[in-house]
Amino acid sequence: MSKSEFSRRRVIKGALAAGIAAPALLRTRAAFAAYPERPVRFVVANTPGGPSDITGRIVTAALEQSTGKTFIVENRGGAGGNIGMGYVANADPDGYTILLATNAYSVNFALYNKLPYDPDKDFVGVCELASSPNTFVVRSETPAKTVKEFVALAKANPEKFNVATPPVGTAPHIQAEVLKVRESMPKLETIVYKGGGDALQALLSGTAQLSSGSLPPAHPHIKAGTLRCLAVTGEERWPDLPDVPTMQEQGYKDFVFATDTVLLAPAKTPPEIIKWLEQETLKVLSTPEMKEKLFKAGFLVRPKGAEAAWARVTKEIDLYKSVIDQAGIPKL
Repeated sequence: MSKSEFSRRRVIKGALAAGIAAPALLRTRAAFAAYPERPVRFVVANTPGGPSDITGRIVTAALEQSTGKTFIVENRGGAGGNIGMGYVANADPDGYTILLATNAYSVNFALYNKLPYDPDKDFVGVCELASSPNTFVVRSETPAKTVKEFVALAKANPEKFNVATPPVGTAPHIQAEVLKVRESMPKLETIVYKGGGDALQALLSGTAQLSSGSLPPAHPHIKAGTLRCLAVTGEERWPDLPDVPTMQEQGYKDFVFATDTVLLAPAKTPPEIIKWLEQETLKVLSTPEMKEKLFKAGFLVRPKGAEAAWARVTKEIDLYKSVIDQAGIPKL
């Protein structure tokens, strides 16, 4: 074969390959351009009424208004969030099933002997949403005005006091266990509920005497005077609860816990779809209206992109493992 014949054949093969590949490439680009063509589900691994559910409903409503597309919240609570997280890990990576996760994603690695997902491999970051400090809250008629005063009451009458928390592995559950260890209160029973809203209802109904939970579900009840917030667990006081001290101000060193919300997608989701979700979500989070709406619900907007979101999630895996080990919390 002459050199010229070889060149012609190579050109023909290239042209044929391009002719075959071009329609497929165009179809792929068209699919990305049309995304999403059907409702995008944000799966919340908790029951309705908790912080992730509240955040999800505010953000999906904003995304619908901004993009003209359909976004819905789907609650799949149970097993400390593992049911919902496992469900999304095994969903088709097509951009239509997204996990709206809290810190439980990172916590559960150290808390459970077996998980239905690999926290290092099964997901990728999309973006951070918002963060809220956790709280210790009692009914307004409870004599205790501080955490130390509640501890004294609970130690004096251990059979009459318990603490309600969201699912095992959530940051509020962990902080309740840490408080019990630090104050030597093994008899203070922890009653775990399917979600933060359920745990708060137990306090409101008198089933529980202390609620360890995120701020958003409790916030309207605190403002209304139905509940008293003994402490927030953030690094600083919450802006519109200026009289409520932090745990650190009450003598609990390094007692900082928060409920953070983040969007994660199945690991093989096309990067073009991740980018679209990241950009559209960050766009709605940046508006003054969204910041005000989330603040009134008890959140501070934390609009960070995919890379920063994933870095925070993976860093917390080691952080919470250390906290759980130091508190002596047994694995499940």
